[in-house]
Amino acid sequence: MQEKNAMVLPKSFILLFYSGLFILVIFCQSCIRKGPEPIDGLIPFSNTHRELADKIISCFENDDPILHYEYAEALDDGRGITAGRAGFTSATGDMLVVIQLYTELVPNNILSSYIPLLEQYAANENPSLSGLENMINDWALAANDSIFRNVQDIVVDSFYYLPAVGYTKEIGAKYPLTLLNLYDAIIQHGDGDDADGITALIVRTTDKCGGTPGDGIDEYRWLETFNDVRLQDLCNPDNEDTREEWRDSKGRAIALDKLRKQSNFLLDKTVCINPYGTEFCL
Repeated sequence: MQEKNAMVLPKSFILLFYSGLFILVIFCQSCIRKGPEPIDGLIPFSNTHRELADKIISCFENDDPILHYEYAEALDDGRGITAGRAGFTSATGDMLVVIQLYTELVPNNILSSYIPLLEQYAANENPSLSGLENMINDWALAANDSIFRNVQDIVVDSFYYLPAVGYTKEIGAKYPLTLLNLYDAIIQHGDGDDADGITALIVRTTDKCGGTPGDGIDEYRWLETFNDVRLQDLCNPDNEDTREEWRDSKGRAIALDKLRKQSNFLLDKTVCINPYGTEFCL
């Protein structure tokens, strides 16, 4: 019987095949399962988880697990004055909301006179410190009032925590660690439509993974990719005014990713973080 000639593939085809196979393997490995089994139902984020998250974020914001309602400082990061437990700023509007709400509850307070100027600055994201020379001291004095501290809590919930919960549900994530990451990211990056905002980070992460945990992408890998995307943004943000300050803050993203590597998805183990040279175990 005459043997059939073996089909000889061109070298170019073989090279193309293996190149494509290599790319496919890399893509598949980028978001394959590595971590615990998914949890059915709602995100198990208790009051204890929330308190832990706030302490962790306070370590990132103020290098201390205690919530510093009285904190106020000009960081020269393109956002004017940064103040309060979550770093409200004079240029982005959240500081204005805090003072407006406080003034509704306590009309004759020490910060109410700043409202007209903060309205102007927030409208144009103006980082100017002109007219805010006494703001740092006045903010600290106002923080002696429990009503002012409660107002800060309300604004954190409305502007940051609840939106972070919404994003976590939207992508189909199930783990408290993922919510913690999105909560911290929205506080630092904001919820705007700019290239540095949390929405942009989520979109870039999802594009790289080819989907979200809700689409079947492993949450461990999605979160790993999110932290990589966030770290890249912190090292080279689109907003030039924040670059120096944000590059110095990359330790917070690294610290959160360490929790992922430790598989502390449920935040049910002791959390030790060391974002800037001092370790905190919570």
